[in-house]
Amino acid sequence: MLELKNIHVRFPAGDHTVDAVRGVSLSVARGEIYGIVGTSGAGKSTLLRTINLLERPTSGQVWIDEREITGLDAESLRAVRLRTGMVFQHFNLAHSRTVEDNIALPLRAAGASEERIRERVTQLLELVELSDKRHAFPGQLSGGQKQRVGIARALANEPPLLLCDEPTSAVDLETTESILDLLAGINARLGVTIVIISHEMAVIKRICHRVAVMQAGEVVEENAAYDLFATPQHALTRELIEKSLNLTLPPRLLEQTKGTLVRLVYRGESAEEPIIAATARQHQIHLNILHGRIEYIAGRPIGILIVSLEGDSRHIADALHHLEIKVAQLEILRHG
Repeated sequence: MLELKNIHVRFPAGDHTVDAVRGVSLSVARGEIYGIVGTSGAGKSTLLRTINLLERPTSGQVWIDEREITGLDAESLRAVRLRTGMVFQHFNLAHSRTVEDNIALPLRAAGASEERIRERVTQLLELVELSDKRHAFPGQLSGGQKQRVGIARALANEPPLLLCDEPTSAVDLETTESILDLLAGINARLGVTIVIISHEMAVIKRICHRVAVMQAGEVVEENAAYDLFATPQHALTRELIEKSLNLTLPPRLLEQTKGTLVRLVYRGESAEEPIIAATARQHQIHLNILHGRIEYIAGRPIGILIVSLEGDSRHIADALHHLEIKVAQLEILRHG
């Protein structure tokens, strides 16, 4: 569906050049929800904008439906953009136009008939649950309603690809949930491929099938969403996940806790099994749970625990070996 090949984006900045995107290559399959996550300044938005050439890459290629688009002329590129929906962080609605007219803008740009425009706007208003706001102006809407109008507008020409630039960062937590549910429903019902960027791992884990993590213009890790959360490889990924799961232990607790400190990751059914209690009994050690939780990603559980082990050194070694067999990942944070 979508392939980026060795994308570089460089900006002049005074007497030097800034590498906003550095050699990024990735593929997005048809029907996927693909997330791109990273901290501010990582190059996420710049990379997203290269997909429909709102930002032209300095070098590299963009392929959509097995067609290389970076060399297209203006007319051909306009046709591609009409088939690529874009949802913006700050809505980008025309405030002097009604909801109906905002959604109709891309249809009119594509030369649709007035009959087709009325029919399609009605369908889209039903899809985003705003049928009663047809004649309202953006200034009369909440943030979540504005973003729903933005999503409806992006879908007007029935694009197979939807690009979402931080679509929930300007709305509250409750509204974020409803917007993500809407996007997931659009993907499931209409088969629309979605590329979504965010700095929030909570957004990524909620709806994405696969994820790329960006740092300083590069993709430093890519994996299925479940595997990324279960077994992160890069230091930045681990940091983002630990912050999103609130697994950082306060220094006071670390100083007061004795013994060997271990981080355990359980995957699948083992996340719901009493492995800790069984290990403590079997190996005659004191095992204290300091922090932990179970997350469900794509309906599959991931359990993450931070525990301390106290007791005879041989028993602790045996317990660690036992746990290593039972869990997906064991990381010793501190030796006792």
